Amino acid sequence: MTSSVAAVWSHRNVLRVLVQRDLAVKYQASVLGYVWSLIEPLSMGLIYWFVFGVLFDGRQGLGDGENYVLFILSGIFAWQWFSSALGESTTALTNQARLITTIMVPREIFPIGRTAGRFAEYLAGIPILIIAAIILHGSFTWRTLVAIPLAVLLQFVLLIGLSLFLSALNVMMRDVERFIRLAQRILFYCAPIVYPLSKVRETDKLPDWAKTLYEANPLVGIFELQHVAWVGQGWPPASLLITSATGCLIILLFGAWSFRKLEPSVLKEL
Repeated sequence: MTSSVAAVWSHRNVLRVLVQRDLAVKYQASVLGYVWSLIEPLSMGLIYWFVFGVLFDGRQGLGDGENYVLFILSGIFAWQWFSSALGESTTALTNQARLITTIMVPREIFPIGRTAGRFAEYLAGIPILIIAAIILHGSFTWRTLVAIPLAVLLQFVLLIGLSLFLSALNVMMRDVERFIRLAQRILFYCAPIVYPLSKVRETDKLPDWAKTLYEANPLVGIFELQHVAWVGQGWPPASLLITSATGCLIILLFGAWSFRKLEPSVLKEL
Protein backbone atom coordinates (compact mmCIF):
# COMPACT_ATOMS: atom_id res chain seq x y z
CA MET A 1 0.00 0.00 0.00
CA THR A 2 2.80 2.38 0.94
CA SER A 3 4.74 1.64 -2.24
CA SER A 4 1.62 2.19 -4.34
CA VAL A 5 0.95 5.57 -2.75
CA ALA A 6 4.58 6.60 -3.23
CA ALA A 7 4.55 5.48 -6.88
CA VAL A 8 1.35 7.40 -7.65
CA TRP A 9 2.65 10.50 -5.88
CA SER A 10 5.92 10.40 -7.80
CA HIS A 11 3.90 10.35 -11.04
CA ARG A 12 1.43 13.05 -9.98
CA ASN A 13 2.29 15.16 -13.03
CA VAL A 14 1.28 12.28 -15.28
CA LEU A 15 -1.98 12.05 -13.33
CA ARG A 16 -2.59 15.76 -13.85
CA VAL A 17 -1.99 15.46 -17.59
CA LEU A 18 -4.37 12.49 -17.83
CA VAL A 19 -7.10 14.42 -16.02
CA GLN A 20 -6.63 17.46 -18.27
CA ARG A 21 -6.69 15.24 -21.36
CA ASP A 22 -9.88 13.45 -20.27
CA LEU A 23 -11.67 16.73 -19.59
CA ALA A 24 -10.52 18.22 -22.90
CA VAL A 25 -11.58 15.15 -24.90
CA LYS A 26 -14.92 14.92 -23.12
CA TYR A 27 -15.96 18.48 -23.98
CA GLN A 28 -13.95 19.30 -27.12
CA ALA A 29 -16.89 18.80 -29.51
CA SER A 30 -19.45 20.39 -27.19
CA VAL A 31 -20.75 23.92 -27.67
CA LEU A 32 -21.60 24.39 -23.98
CA GLY A 33 -18.47 22.62 -22.74
CA TYR A 34 -18.18 22.40 -18.95
CA VAL A 35 -21.67 23.86 -18.55
CA TRP A 36 -22.98 20.35 -19.23
CA SER A 37 -21.50 19.24 -15.91
CA LEU A 38 -23.93 21.69 -14.27
CA ILE A 39 -26.96 21.22 -16.51
CA GLU A 40 -27.36 17.51 -15.79
CA PRO A 41 -27.45 17.68 -11.96
CA LEU A 42 -29.62 20.81 -12.06
CA SER A 43 -32.15 19.17 -14.38
CA MET A 44 -32.17 15.97 -12.32
CA GLY A 45 -32.61 18.04 -9.17
CA LEU A 46 -35.64 19.74 -10.73
CA ILE A 47 -37.19 16.38 -11.66
CA TYR A 48 -36.66 14.89 -8.19
CA TRP A 49 -38.00 18.03 -6.55
CA PHE A 50 -41.18 17.78 -8.62
CA VAL A 51 -41.66 14.06 -7.95
CA PHE A 52 -40.67 13.88 -4.29
CA GLY A 53 -41.25 17.47 -3.20
CA VAL A 54 -44.48 18.31 -5.03
CA LEU A 55 -46.22 15.01 -5.72
CA PHE A 56 -45.15 12.95 -2.69
CA ASP A 57 -44.25 15.71 -0.23
CA GLY A 58 -40.81 14.28 0.53
CA ARG A 59 -39.76 17.46 2.36
CA GLN A 60 -41.40 16.34 5.60
CA GLY A 61 -38.86 16.58 8.37
CA LEU A 62 -36.87 19.33 6.63
CA GLY A 63 -39.03 22.37 7.20
CA ASP A 64 -40.09 24.58 4.30
CA GLY A 65 -39.99 23.77 0.61
CA GLU A 66 -36.97 25.96 -0.07
CA ASN A 67 -34.87 23.80 2.24
CA TYR A 68 -35.94 20.73 0.30
CA VAL A 69 -34.80 22.22 -3.01
CA LEU A 70 -31.38 22.90 -1.51
CA PHE A 71 -31.42 19.47 0.14
CA ILE A 72 -31.87 17.79 -3.24
CA LEU A 73 -29.27 19.93 -5.01
CA SER A 74 -26.61 19.24 -2.37
CA GLY A 75 -27.23 15.53 -2.73
CA ILE A 76 -27.47 15.44 -6.53
CA PHE A 77 -24.19 17.26 -7.16
CA ALA A 78 -22.31 14.86 -4.87
CA TRP A 79 -24.12 11.87 -6.39
CA GLN A 80 -23.25 13.01 -9.91
CA TRP A 81 -19.58 12.89 -8.97
CA PHE A 82 -19.94 9.45 -7.40
CA SER A 83 -22.01 7.97 -10.23
CA SER A 84 -19.96 9.28 -13.15
CA ALA A 85 -16.64 8.47 -11.46
CA LEU A 86 -17.78 4.95 -10.64
CA GLY A 87 -18.96 4.29 -14.17
CA GLU A 88 -15.93 5.75 -15.95
CA SER A 89 -13.28 4.35 -13.61
CA THR A 90 -14.69 0.84 -14.06
CA THR A 91 -13.71 0.96 -17.75
CA ALA A 92 -10.51 2.98 -17.19
CA LEU A 93 -8.21 0.05 -17.94
CA THR A 94 -10.14 -1.56 -20.78
CA ASN A 95 -10.60 1.75 -22.61
CA GLN A 96 -6.92 2.69 -22.35
CA ALA A 97 -5.32 -0.70 -22.93
CA ARG A 98 -2.84 0.50 -25.56
CA LEU A 99 -1.65 3.40 -23.42
CA ILE A 100 -1.33 1.21 -20.32
CA THR A 101 0.81 -1.39 -22.06
CA THR A 102 3.15 1.10 -23.74
CA ILE A 103 4.14 3.56 -20.98
CA MET A 104 5.81 2.77 -17.68
CA VAL A 105 3.66 4.40 -15.01
CA PRO A 106 1.75 2.97 -12.05
CA ARG A 107 -1.44 1.49 -13.48
CA GLU A 108 -3.40 2.81 -10.49
CA ILE A 109 -3.12 6.25 -12.07
CA PHE A 110 -5.70 5.45 -14.75
CA PRO A 111 -8.74 4.69 -12.55
CA ILE A 112 -7.68 7.36 -10.05
CA GLY A 113 -7.47 9.86 -12.90
CA ARG A 114 -11.10 9.24 -13.84
CA THR A 115 -12.16 9.85 -10.24
CA ALA A 116 -10.14 13.07 -10.09
CA GLY A 117 -11.56 14.25 -13.41
CA ARG A 118 -15.13 13.89 -12.19
CA PHE A 119 -14.14 15.67 -8.97
CA ALA A 120 -13.17 18.68 -11.08
CA GLU A 121 -16.72 18.71 -12.43
CA TYR A 122 -18.07 18.54 -8.87
CA LEU A 123 -15.97 21.57 -7.93
CA ALA A 124 -17.57 23.48 -10.82
CA GLY A 125 -20.92 23.02 -9.08
CA ILE A 126 -19.82 24.50 -5.73
CA PRO A 127 -20.53 28.11 -6.82
CA ILE A 128 -24.03 27.00 -7.87
CA LEU A 129 -24.63 25.55 -4.40
CA ILE A 130 -23.34 28.73 -2.75
CA ILE A 131 -25.71 30.86 -4.84
CA ALA A 132 -28.60 28.48 -4.11
CA ALA A 133 -27.82 28.62 -0.37
CA ILE A 134 -27.95 32.41 -0.47
CA ILE A 135 -31.16 32.62 -2.51
CA LEU A 136 -32.98 29.83 -0.65
CA HIS A 137 -31.84 30.97 2.80
CA GLY A 138 -29.73 27.89 3.34
CA SER A 139 -26.63 27.46 5.42
CA PHE A 140 -23.15 28.78 4.69
CA THR A 141 -21.43 28.75 8.08
CA TRP A 142 -18.56 26.99 9.82
CA ARG A 143 -20.45 23.75 9.28
CA THR A 144 -20.04 24.20 5.54
CA LEU A 145 -16.31 24.78 5.87
CA VAL A 146 -15.92 21.62 7.97
CA ALA A 147 -18.52 19.30 6.43
CA ILE A 148 -17.61 19.79 2.75
CA PRO A 149 -13.88 18.93 3.03
CA LEU A 150 -14.71 15.95 5.24
CA ALA A 151 -17.40 14.69 2.85
CA VAL A 152 -15.07 15.17 -0.14
CA LEU A 153 -12.24 13.32 1.62
CA LEU A 154 -14.45 10.37 2.51
CA GLN A 155 -15.93 10.20 -0.98
CA PHE A 156 -12.48 10.36 -2.56
CA VAL A 157 -11.26 7.50 -0.37
CA LEU A 158 -14.36 5.45 -1.18
CA LEU A 159 -14.18 6.09 -4.93
CA ILE A 160 -10.47 5.32 -5.19
CA GLY A 161 -10.97 1.99 -3.44
CA LEU A 162 -13.94 1.09 -5.63
CA SER A 163 -12.28 2.25 -8.84
CA LEU A 164 -9.12 0.23 -8.21
CA PHE A 165 -11.06 -2.95 -7.52
CA LEU A 166 -13.70 -2.60 -10.23
CA SER A 167 -11.35 -1.45 -12.99
CA ALA A 168 -9.14 -4.52 -12.49
CA LEU A 169 -12.09 -6.87 -12.12
CA ASN A 170 -13.73 -5.50 -15.26
CA VAL A 171 -10.73 -6.57 -17.34
CA MET A 172 -11.22 -10.14 -16.18
CA MET A 173 -15.03 -10.13 -16.31
CA ARG A 174 -16.70 -7.64 -18.66
CA ASP A 175 -20.05 -8.22 -16.97
CA VAL A 176 -18.86 -5.90 -14.19
CA GLU A 177 -19.62 -2.84 -16.34
CA ARG A 178 -23.26 -3.89 -16.71
CA PHE A 179 -23.53 -4.78 -13.04
CA ILE A 180 -22.31 -1.32 -12.05
CA ARG A 181 -25.10 0.34 -14.01
CA LEU A 182 -27.62 -1.70 -12.05
CA ALA A 183 -25.84 -1.09 -8.74
CA GLN A 184 -25.89 2.66 -9.31
CA ARG A 185 -29.68 2.67 -9.54
CA ILE A 186 -29.93 0.69 -6.31
CA LEU A 187 -27.37 2.79 -4.44
CA PHE A 188 -29.15 6.02 -5.37
CA TYR A 189 -32.18 5.00 -3.32
CA CYS A 190 -30.11 3.32 -0.59
CA ALA A 191 -28.65 6.64 0.55
CA PRO A 192 -30.35 9.82 1.84
CA ILE A 193 -30.00 11.83 -1.36
CA VAL A 194 -33.58 12.89 -2.11
CA TYR A 195 -35.08 11.97 1.27
CA PRO A 196 -33.88 12.68 4.83
CA LEU A 197 -32.26 9.99 6.96
CA SER A 198 -34.90 10.63 9.62
CA LYS A 199 -37.51 8.94 7.40
CA VAL A 200 -35.56 5.69 7.58
CA ARG A 201 -34.88 5.95 11.30
CA GLU A 202 -38.45 6.79 12.27
CA THR A 203 -40.34 4.35 10.07
CA ASP A 204 -41.84 1.28 11.72
CA LYS A 205 -41.94 -0.63 8.42
CA LEU A 206 -38.29 -1.67 8.68
CA PRO A 207 -36.80 -3.97 11.35
CA ASP A 208 -33.91 -2.67 13.43
CA TRP A 209 -31.40 -4.91 11.66
CA ALA A 210 -32.38 -3.41 8.30
CA LYS A 211 -31.87 0.13 9.63
CA THR A 212 -28.47 -0.86 10.99
CA LEU A 213 -27.52 -2.38 7.65
CA TYR A 214 -28.72 0.76 5.87
CA GLU A 215 -26.55 3.04 8.00
CA ALA A 216 -23.53 0.77 7.44
CA ASN A 217 -23.48 2.08 3.87
CA PRO A 218 -20.57 4.60 3.76
CA LEU A 219 -22.58 6.82 1.41
CA VAL A 220 -25.09 7.56 4.17
CA GLY A 221 -22.57 9.48 6.28
CA ILE A 222 -21.13 11.21 3.22
CA PHE A 223 -24.48 12.55 2.03
CA GLU A 224 -25.50 13.54 5.54
CA LEU A 225 -22.39 15.75 5.63
CA GLN A 226 -23.33 17.25 2.26
CA HIS A 227 -26.79 18.13 3.54
CA VAL A 228 -25.43 19.53 6.80
CA ALA A 229 -23.13 21.82 4.86
CA TRP A 230 -25.87 23.51 2.84
CA VAL A 231 -29.23 22.92 4.53
CA GLY A 232 -28.03 23.48 8.09
CA GLN A 233 -29.71 20.51 9.74
CA GLY A 234 -28.24 18.89 12.84
CA TRP A 235 -24.69 17.53 12.72
CA PRO A 236 -24.63 13.77 11.98
CA PRO A 237 -24.02 11.49 14.99
CA ALA A 238 -20.40 10.58 15.63
CA SER A 239 -21.27 6.89 15.33
CA LEU A 240 -22.56 7.42 11.78
CA LEU A 241 -19.43 9.31 10.72
CA ILE A 242 -17.13 6.72 12.30
CA THR A 243 -19.02 3.94 10.50
CA SER A 244 -18.76 5.79 7.19
CA ALA A 245 -15.05 6.57 7.63
CA THR A 246 -14.29 2.98 8.63
CA GLY A 247 -16.18 1.61 5.64
CA CYS A 248 -14.39 3.97 3.23
CA LEU A 249 -10.99 3.01 4.64
CA ILE A 250 -11.74 -0.72 4.44
CA ILE A 251 -12.85 -0.38 0.80
CA LEU A 252 -9.71 1.63 -0.03
CA LEU A 253 -7.40 -0.98 1.49
CA PHE A 254 -9.27 -3.82 -0.17
CA GLY A 255 -9.27 -2.03 -3.52
CA ALA A 256 -5.53 -1.35 -3.39
CA TRP A 257 -4.77 -4.93 -2.31
CA SER A 258 -6.97 -6.51 -4.96
CA PHE A 259 -5.56 -4.26 -7.69
CA ARG A 260 -2.00 -5.36 -6.89
CA LYS A 261 -3.07 -9.01 -6.82
CA LEU A 262 -4.91 -8.80 -10.13
CA GLU A 263 -2.40 -6.56 -11.92
CA PRO A 264 -0.31 -9.37 -13.52
CA SER A 265 -3.46 -11.05 -14.87
CA VAL A 266 -4.83 -7.69 -16.02
CA LEU A 267 -1.68 -6.86 -17.99
CA LYS A 268 -1.72 -10.31 -19.57
CA GLU A 269 -5.37 -9.91 -20.55
CA LEU A 270 -4.85 -6.40 -21.97
